Amino acid sequence: MTEPGATALIVETTAEEECPLEFFGDSADVVYFISFAHSDRYGSRHPLSQAAGVLKRQLQINLSPLLTFADARTESRDEERALETMWQDPSPLAESARLVAAAIEWTPRLRELTVDFPELPERLRELAGMADWAAEHGAKIRLTYVI
Repeated sequence: MTEPGATALIVETTAEEECPLEFFGDSADVVYFISFAHSDRYGSRHPLSQAAGVLKRQLQINLSPLLTFADARTESRDEERALETMWQDPSPLAESARLVAAAIEWTPRLRELTVDFPELPERLRELAGMADWAAEHGAKIRLTYVI
């Protein structure tokens, strides 16, 4: 298992047992991708925001499941309550992660925009595997991050 860096994606499920799958590399690239994908709507010109725009508008890939995430650290009861709303159905998340990974690998423009994040497709496939595992166990899944 790779020790998480300062920035890491945390994947939790409601399954009774712990998911045996893990990231085999630094998950920070996924955190950066989902953060910049979220900022695409605000006009961000970062390459990852541009990649999200291509995925959403040109390739018609639903990024919503990947954009359902929150800071793992809460400082108030309101933030704790908001964190509880982040649980989601794992199947759409798995599909979205898998489609984004494939699109990055097969679309020259996306490869160009994500060149500084070469392990992103593999991390997304690992996330898809975790989501598949959660679905097989009838569990919900939640994405949070630490920076």
